[in-house]
Amino acid sequence: MATLLSVNVGTPKDVSWQGRTVHTGAWKSPVSGRRMVRRLNIEGDGQGDLAGHGGEMRAVLVYQSQSYRYWAEQLGRDDLTFGMFGENLTVDGLPDDEVCVGDRYRIGEAEFEVTQPRVTCYRVGMRLGEPAMASLLVARHRPGFYMRVITEGHVGSGDGITLTRRGPEQLSVADTDALLYLPDRDPVKLRSALRIPALSPGWQQSFEDLVTGQQAAPKEGWPGFRPMRVTRIVPETAGISSVHLDTPDGTPLPAARPGQYLSIRLPVGDAAPAVRSYSLSAAPDGGTYRISVKREPFGKVSGYIHTTLRPGDLVDIASPRGTFVLEEGTGPVALISAGIGVTPVLAMLHRLAAARAARPVWWIQVAHDRASQAFADEAHSLLARLPDAHEHTYYTSEAPRPEQPHITHGRPTATSLKALGIPADVDAYVCGPPPFMDVIGDFLHGQGLSPDRIHTEQFSALPAINPGITPAAAVRPHQPPGAPGSGLLVTFALSGITTPWSSAHASILELAEACDIPTRWSCRSGVCHTCVSHVVTGDVAYTAPPLELPDTGEVLICCSRPTTDVVLDL
Repeated sequence: MATLLSVNVGTPKDVSWQGRTVHTGAWKSPVSGRRMVRRLNIEGDGQGDLAGHGGEMRAVLVYQSQSYRYWAEQLGRDDLTFGMFGENLTVDGLPDDEVCVGDRYRIGEAEFEVTQPRVTCYRVGMRLGEPAMASLLVARHRPGFYMRVITEGHVGSGDGITLTRRGPEQLSVADTDALLYLPDRDPVKLRSALRIPALSPGWQQSFEDLVTGQQAAPKEGWPGFRPMRVTRIVPETAGISSVHLDTPDGTPLPAARPGQYLSIRLPVGDAAPAVRSYSLSAAPDGGTYRISVKREPFGKVSGYIHTTLRPGDLVDIASPRGTFVLEEGTGPVALISAGIGVTPVLAMLHRLAAARAARPVWWIQVAHDRASQAFADEAHSLLARLPDAHEHTYYTSEAPRPEQPHITHGRPTATSLKALGIPADVDAYVCGPPPFMDVIGDFLHGQGLSPDRIHTEQFSALPAINPGITPAAAVRPHQPPGAPGSGLLVTFALSGITTPWSSAHASILELAEACDIPTRWSCRSGVCHTCVSHVVTGDVAYTAPPLELPDTGEVLICCSRPTTDVVLDL
């Protein structure tokens, strides 16, 4: 019979790590006597990052003494003590290749149900001082597993463990873990996993995405940069100009999705060419592309576009990309923008107007005044083609004239937005400065909109995913501190940073962090693919082979370095 050897608990604490502070509950220690197991955790225990750990489906983490012995031998360690793998229950028996998702076990007074393998994250490596540990757990098929509490009760070391019900598909923890993180997935097992009611919702969604092929959608466009010709430059306001682009030989351009952006590479000054990204602002499936650029006070690229670029010039353009796109549907749509944030939602409005869509459309734009409001007449004309359009503009520094009932003086507030009659089932697309999007997001959440109906675009790098890291004040991306590197050029296109590579950084991820570029990661060892980034151009090599390679044109920045000059969507 399997046996409970140790009950381990620990409350979250702040731990210093790589110059940052991590709030984590990974430090667990054995306790004596019996402990009460509740629905969300064990008495005296807590989780620091509830987005990835804890909750009803991940109340208790289990790891095996046999795996402790295995890792002690593999790592040459004699200091591994129960709780060091972050587990609440250390057991003798219950190997990952025999325990199945959906199995139920009685331990002491409590009954549990297996819900998923361990979440692979960097904190187990941080706890053990082994940075690659998350990858090793998956590669060696020894992840451990989470359980939810079916019946609350007391447990203690020495309790026997009894199987009370077998999981319906008899899919082992090790096989479930491999289905998500390793290549060559068995489609039969994938569908089997989706038939397990006990499998946690997050893992069910991941497997659903794999089954339906959402993670392998075909990519359109062209690789890297290609030359395109500037056909026209049109001033829209005193500070915004539109650049129209076409192919030099007149070959058709691939269609873009409304809301996507282009990256442009320009020879600015004597330094390396600079790369910036700008939203497409017109009908994305027309014969040409149009981007609209605001001149920033100290922007060398926007300044070059406004003062130096001329019709007839050739510029390097990367294929349209981005996930902030208008989704198909028949329900109501709200296109909400401030300042230059109007550009991607204007492309969406073009698409709706071209189709004369019957779906209700709310067009809400915030501008300083009429003189600085880009595309006011164009948007008004497009809205006139729609049978159910609602137009409203906020001028923050100019009072409207009596004949302009759709214009309000001031900034959007919850009261004024509610008066516009935006329905609770709207799909909202919001683009503008962070404070503006915070106000709009709070209003939409307050109206009962689910998060999947609120689409936002802050035209910069994607919001960071750094689990457990204590938030710090946002810093504008910059060159890395210290002496500049002397290696290949790494360009973070969405952040506007080009910097030489230095061997002082173990990975592209570490270089991005040194530049205070928002990054997205979890395992930091090539397992979870959270850090996957689009490669606009260039090549990389992996310092440690990932367990599964990303798609062509993508890279895992947590375990890679450049082998040529490289441009990334970060």
